[in-house]
Amino acid sequence: MSLTALTALSPLDGRYAGKVEALRPIFSEFGLMHRRMQVEIEWLLALANAPGIVELAPFAPTQVTTLRALVTNFSIADGERVKAIEATTNHDVKAIEYFIKERMAADPALAPAREFVHFACTSEDINNLSYALMLRDARTHALLPQLDAVTARLRELAHTNADVAMLARTHGQTASPTTLGKELANVVARLGRQRAQLAAVEIQGKINGAVGNFNAHTIAYPQLDWQDFAQQFVRSLGLDYNAYTTQIDPHDGIAEYCDVVRRVNTILIDLSRDIWGYISLGYFGQTLKAGEVGSSTMPHKVNPIDFENAEGNFGVANALLGHFAEKLPISRWQRDLTDSTVLRALGVAFGHTLVALASLQKGLGKLTVHTERIATDLEHSWEVLAEAVQTVMRRYGLPNPYEQLKALTRGHGITRESMREFINGLDLPGDAKQRLLQLTPDSYTGLAAKLANDI
Repeated sequence: MSLTALTALSPLDGRYAGKVEALRPIFSEFGLMHRRMQVEIEWLLALANAPGIVELAPFAPTQVTTLRALVTNFSIADGERVKAIEATTNHDVKAIEYFIKERMAADPALAPAREFVHFACTSEDINNLSYALMLRDARTHALLPQLDAVTARLRELAHTNADVAMLARTHGQTASPTTLGKELANVVARLGRQRAQLAAVEIQGKINGAVGNFNAHTIAYPQLDWQDFAQQFVRSLGLDYNAYTTQIDPHDGIAEYCDVVRRVNTILIDLSRDIWGYISLGYFGQTLKAGEVGSSTMPHKVNPIDFENAEGNFGVANALLGHFAEKLPISRWQRDLTDSTVLRALGVAFGHTLVALASLQKGLGKLTVHTERIATDLEHSWEVLAEAVQTVMRRYGLPNPYEQLKALTRGHGITRESMREFINGLDLPGDAKQRLLQLTPDSYTGLAAKLANDI
């Protein structure tokens, strides 16, 4: 069976392919090859510029251009050639090395330098830097832009609805009022904190040989300061340097990266479930689209499918991200191969995250606020003013304020009239009593509107 969008095993390559297009050049097999090419070529150029490596002369500017063109012009056809070489070598990184040497052999000016390709490197020197570049590019070009788009929409909704008083629900019960904008502002604040942490995660890399000690490097060129050379090289790629490793980078940085993305996803699962609930209550409506069907049998339904899709895909992503964070920092002795196959699945987790972000963005764009429905719930919930009344009673030393309001409100239906009757019977200063008498559920929102507008 040929591979098409209909026959793809993963929905990321089928149903959701259009939503993960930004990740395809990053986390695909081609993307990994491309970055391996980049690391190998830049390592060769760095070696040529090292004063102590006299056997490898610096490349002329035209030669540098030719070598870097192998990276910038790396094509699908080139990737297929690498796979053909791998069919013989049964080693993917060695196939990249042989591909570069093959191209250099065709250029008499470059041919003499071929044996310095992959010089003193173990495969993981190339792999860890390649995956680090993939994670950096995914963060810059996909994850942060999509997260920022969702956050911007939530901030817009928070400002627009800053003054829309809404019944809060703690433990699923009526609680002191808030505003719709303030509840959305809470999410904006949470996402902002996690975004800053994601942007700040150090994406580390190493290039220190077979077991992390520069063994081959120092035996070949003992006079060279390999620690400084390696550090400068890793930083030249835009990555953070890790000086202490075994054969592989310990992947602690990847675990930190995955943990932050998982926290972002968890916050957005929380949001998706809350909005789902508010749609169920009638607080939100959803813009209708001609031709769409909500249910195959119940014509009236407009299902909150975007939020359900987001929740499901965030969950799939988090299951994988949790495995990455728990598994990747563990390696038997100086190296085992379990990380290799796990790392290849990084794109799946971030793919499901992008699908979820796209669904959430779509859902947020379809929401309409039913202010009358929200106001109706408030008008039928005068018991929520019990907190206000008993707090003012405490200020002025009235006896047993909590207990009095508990007796009045708990398990009883409270109306405007019964609440005002109770307030009128209190021995309070006139201005305090008047303030309570003027209070309504929709005006008892504290600083909620200000907090929403300030976000």
